[in-house]
Amino acid sequence: MSTATPSPKTAKWDYAPAPESFRPEINADHGLYIDGKFVPAKSGRTMNVINPATEEHLTRVAEAGKSDVDRAYKAARKALRGWSRMKASERGKLLFRVARKLQERAREFSVLETLNNGKPIKESRDADIPESAKHFFYHAGWCDKLRYAVAGGHQPGPVGVCGQIIPWNFPLMMAAWKLAPALACGNTCVLKPAETTPLTALRLAELFRDCDFPPGVVNIVTGGPEAGKAIAQHEGFDKIAFTGSTEVGRGIVKGCAGRPVRLTMELGGKGAQLIFADAAIDQAVESAVLGIFYNQGQVCCAGSRLLVEESIAEMFQAKLLHRMASLRMGDPMDKNTDVGAINSAAQLKRIAGYVKIARNEGAVVHECGVGEIPKKGFWCKPTALGGVQPAHVVAREEIFGPVVCLMTFRTVDEAVARANDTPFGLSAGVWTEKSAKMFDVARRLRAGVVWCNGFNLFDAASPFGGMKESGFGREGGRHGLMEYLAH
Repeated sequence: MSTATPSPKTAKWDYAPAPESFRPEINADHGLYIDGKFVPAKSGRTMNVINPATEEHLTRVAEAGKSDVDRAYKAARKALRGWSRMKASERGKLLFRVARKLQERAREFSVLETLNNGKPIKESRDADIPESAKHFFYHAGWCDKLRYAVAGGHQPGPVGVCGQIIPWNFPLMMAAWKLAPALACGNTCVLKPAETTPLTALRLAELFRDCDFPPGVVNIVTGGPEAGKAIAQHEGFDKIAFTGSTEVGRGIVKGCAGRPVRLTMELGGKGAQLIFADAAIDQAVESAVLGIFYNQGQVCCAGSRLLVEESIAEMFQAKLLHRMASLRMGDPMDKNTDVGAINSAAQLKRIAGYVKIARNEGAVVHECGVGEIPKKGFWCKPTALGGVQPAHVVAREEIFGPVVCLMTFRTVDEAVARANDTPFGLSAGVWTEKSAKMFDVARRLRAGVVWCNGFNLFDAASPFGGMKESGFGREGGRHGLMEYLAH
C-alpha cells in the first residue's frame, strides 16, 4: 500500500453535503402586527416573499399603506404611557424573556433567516441569531440602571414613539439593534422590515406576543417604499431610526428638517482595510476575506477597499486569490457553504453593473470560488478587482456585494490619505504588528468604527455608527441608549 502524500498542487478536497434538515412552518399569508394582533392591511394589498437561493415562493405578507402606519402609530402612542411607567425591572424581565426565547428557538430563526435572506446557514446560526439575543440580554440589564447612563445621575425618560426602518442584509439582527434599546428606555415602536426579508421580524412579533408584552408596545408593519415613506413623513413620531442606503437616508433627513423629531441614521460605507508590511500576513488575508465576503459582501461596514503596502502587494494578492479560490458557493442551507445567494435580482444586477464598470476602467477582474452554482437563484462569485485607482468609480461608490478593490500605498501618510479619500466614514481596519503605528493610524482614520488586527468584530456593549455620508448616531452600548433617552 502506498504511503505517498499527495502534492498540495494535485490534492483535491471535497465536502460531503451537510444540509440543514429542519424546516420551520411558514404561514401562507401574514398580516401586520398592530396593537398585539396580526391584522390585514387596510389597502388589501399583499407582497410575495421568495427564497433568493431558489426563487421559490415562501409566503405572502400584507403591504402596509399610509393608513396602516397611522393605525400602528396610534397603537404605540396609546401604549406609551403604561409602558414607560411600568416598573423598570418588569420591563427588564420581559426583554430577558425575549432573549431566552430567541435562544430556545435559535434553530428555527436561523433557518428562517437563511431561507428568506440567502445567507449561509452557518452565519445565521453562529452570528445573526446569537447577536440578536445578546442585544436583548444586554439592554434588559440596563432597564433599571438608566440613571447611570446619563450625566448627573437623574432618571431619564423615554423619547416617545419611535419609527424604525431596517434593511434586508441582517433582518433579525437589525430588528434587535433597533427594538432592544428603544424598549429598554421605555419607548414604544413601529418597525418596518425590508420588503424582501420580513419573515424573522414577523416571527419576532410572535415572540413579543407570547412573552406577554402589552399590546401596542411593539408594532411591525410590512411593506415597500410607501410604508417606509409613511413612517418617515408621519408628523407624530418622536424619533426616526433608519438603517439603509445613503441616498434614502439623505431623503429622510431632508423630509424631517424643521420638525421636532430625533434622528439616527446608519447608512452606507466604503470601508478601507490597511495592510502594512509588518502585519501578520496570513491572519490579515483571513481578515480581508471576512471583511468583504461575509454575508456576500452585503454589509454596510464591509472592508471593500483593500489597501496593501506596495512591498508586499504581489505576495498578498497571490495569497488572497488562493484563499478566495477555496470559498465554497452553493446551497445556503448547506453547513459547508461560505458564500450564499444575493438577496434579490435587482441587487445582483447592480453588482454586475459595477463589475462591468471596473472592466471598462481597466481593472483586472478575478472571479473565484468553488462549487456548482444552482441554476435558479441570484448568484455572484467572490470577485477581486486588481489595478484599481482611487479615482475609479468602483473605489468610490458602494457596491454592496462580494467585490473587493485592491489598491496599494507606499507610506503611512499615503495609506491614511487614501483610506480617508471617500465621502463615507463608517468602518476601517488596520493590520500591523507595531502598536504605536496601529494607534496612530487608527486615530487619524475618519471612520466611526476602526478595528485593529481584526474586522467585523461586534459586541452589544460597544457602540456602532458612522460619520460623513455614513450617517450619525450610535447603536449599541451606553452611546446607543442615549439615542432613546430624553436627556
